[in-house]
Amino acid sequence: MDSTATDRFDTSRFEASRNRLASLAYRLLGSATDAEDTVQDAFLHWQAADRQRILVPEAWLTKVVTNLCLDRLRSAQARRERTAGAWLPEPLLDGDPMLGPADTFEQRESVSLAVLTLMERLTPLERAVYLLREAFSYHHTEIADILDITAAASQQHLHRARSRITAERRRAGGEVDAASARRIVEEFLAAASSGRTERLVALLTDDATAIADSNAAGLAEKLLRYDTPQRIAAIARAGFKPTPAKRRLAGGTPAVHYALVNGAPAIVFVLADQVVGAVTFDITDGKIATVRGIAAPTRLARLNDAWRRHEPDVPLVAQW
Repeated sequence: MDSTATDRFDTSRFEASRNRLASLAYRLLGSATDAEDTVQDAFLHWQAADRQRILVPEAWLTKVVTNLCLDRLRSAQARRERTAGAWLPEPLLDGDPMLGPADTFEQRESVSLAVLTLMERLTPLERAVYLLREAFSYHHTEIADILDITAAASQQHLHRARSRITAERRRAGGEVDAASARRIVEEFLAAASSGRTERLVALLTDDATAIADSNAAGLAEKLLRYDTPQRIAAIARAGFKPTPAKRRLAGGTPAVHYALVNGAPAIVFVLADQVVGAVTFDITDGKIATVRGIAAPTRLARLNDAWRRHEPDVPLVAQW
């Protein structure tokens, strides 16, 4: 095989692993943009490597991507961004290949916005071990080789990670019946749009939390947090009830669609085929435990691209 044919063959071997690698990087980083950049960096490493000496390309590429992600997580810039109160996972529309394997509960849970947020409480190594074991089913001996640690250390990191994730898992909610989740979200939208505060409070758990970013100038780098059902209800009523002023600010009258985002129920505001906002919900025991409002265009970029290729259902509200 001549060198050109070899390069084509090796490129095709990399491309066959691209989606899996991107899924791993997204779970580790919580950012689709950073995941794409990391996979591209891995491709450059692949091109520069002596590929004749790589016996198992999938294992080699997994090791490269994992360690590139760990380098990003440990960087000074990442530490600043993630401790400044402005970090939020980048949402992905269900069906996006970057969400990766979803055959088991652990795989589906590992890509939820709730668990991606909980990952911030883990060290980079704990995060890597947890995901490689729970979401990708690697054995501890394989994880040890990927991370250059011992199998015993891998087991210890997994134990600590599981303990921390499990301690907070109730707030993330378990798997919810699809019809029930949609009904709860539709009730929330109806109550918020009509200003029924008491109904909103009744839909929320006693320890509900709301988190929102902003697409307003100067506010995109700060997250807003609300921690009582009454406060969340007041903010939802103020934000969801349509007014002429809000329509002017939005640039029109967006349609409101129901969707699944990272496996969770969500509502998506769409104006002229452009997603201008998304609100996701974590549901526990038939009530809403967490509301996340995302409006910053940088966080919605990949979701926007996926939406344009998506065939949505009839909107819940045709003109908000």
